[in-house]
Amino acid sequence: MSKKTRKKSPKSRAAKKTRASSRTKVESPTSKSRRSAASKSGKNARNRQTTSSLATASHKPPSKPLKPAPTAKAAKLSTGTASALPAARAALTAGAMAPSFRLPRDGGSSVSLADYAGKKLVLFFYPRADTPGCTREAIDFTRLSGAFAASHTAVLGISGDPLKAQEAFRNKHQLSVPLLSDEKHEMLQAYGAWGEKSMYGRTFQGILRTTVLIGADGKIVKIWRNVRVDGHADEVLATAQTA
Repeated sequence: MSKKTRKKSPKSRAAKKTRASSRTKVESPTSKSRRSAASKSGKNARNRQTTSSLATASHKPPSKPLKPAPTAKAAKLSTGTASALPAARAALTAGAMAPSFRLPRDGGSSVSLADYAGKKLVLFFYPRADTPGCTREAIDFTRLSGAFAASHTAVLGISGDPLKAQEAFRNKHQLSVPLLSDEKHEMLQAYGAWGEKSMYGRTFQGILRTTVLIGADGKIVKIWRNVRVDGHADEVLATAQTA
């Protein structure tokens, strides 16, 4: 008998059937139920543990917020080592004594307030030499210089320009009033002619067009601030003649 036609023995077929039955054996309902119950029990235990942890955390008192570290500036202020802010300069007013000064002028000499003791004195502060407004103002005071002299009043022009610029300004427009140079802005600040200005939306520190009339006794007679050039010199002359 060949291998193809040989019949398998009953024992061989029974063994094969037994192995197949063991592989495809279905889990009994009782076993499945037990395993499901165990799984649910474990899940419930984990849920209870999580709930307990959350409850404990919710009843835990909140920790105090940390205070930010003080800045160096605050530390200095708290210890009293910060330097005090400078006191604001008192605004110059009519009736006050005129602040003293000594400045170089065009031509190389110097000028001081003491040089005009016993005389009336006009100080006109202008922002910059040889600019349109400043030029018209200086020309107007030059035009009226004889009338000021007749009323025993001297006239000085002051700006922060260096002497060379002042001299070029004088020569170009044939100005007869002395022009003082205050490059350190000390006199400008003393007379309130230095401060914050704005132009085209930008703010900066600069010369404020200002005029001061000082009486023969050395006291301020009148101060013109934010001067408008047109007709200004004539107004100052009229005041000087009656002071």
